[in-house]
Amino acid sequence: MIETLKFYKNFPKEGINFIDIIPFLQSKKAFREVVEALKKATTAPNIAAPEARAFLFTAPLLSEQDCKVENIIPMRKSGKLPFNDGDLVEVCIEKEYGFDKLYYRLSDIAAGVAEGDTFYVTLLDDVLATGGTALGVAESLEKLTIYRDGKPYKVKIKEFVFLVGIAEIHGKDRLEKIAPVTVLMEI
Repeated sequence: MIETLKFYKNFPKEGINFIDIIPFLQSKKAFREVVEALKKATTAPNIAAPEARAFLFTAPLLSEQDCKVENIIPMRKSGKLPFNDGDLVEVCIEKEYGFDKLYYRLSDIAAGVAEGDTFYVTLLDDVLATGGTALGVAESLEKLTIYRDGKPYKVKIKEFVFLVGIAEIHGKDRLEKIAPVTVLMEI
């Protein structure tokens, strides 16, 4: 699968080498291979998907018959997610090339599948570099108490799944303190 990737030096800024996963959307065979691998790696019924490329690979899991995924929790950039009062959560994240914010709705978690008193979540993203995005989202989710029908539920990250990981940056080490990490392609 790794031969499908494209690489761009000094994008989005000097010193960053961008890993382009879009070529997986240009080959039915390559896309199918990725979806199959993600299906095997994902064991929680709820997926947290940071904007935007993670959306492309999480949505197909909803239609897979032998996949446990039943709910996607979109993590969006500012101004992209409509919300009601008290429903929106802001997450500060540290990326390889700077700081950013993502937002998610409590109602998107509550719409998911709980097991006992817990919403188990797979955090699925395209590229693991520093782990800053995944770490910020995971720490935010695990602090929550979600109420559904008056009953409190915890949120727990069951695993992290990434299409690509950059081994030399060691982002995996930061995340393994929270949950197991699966990387489909390591470079």
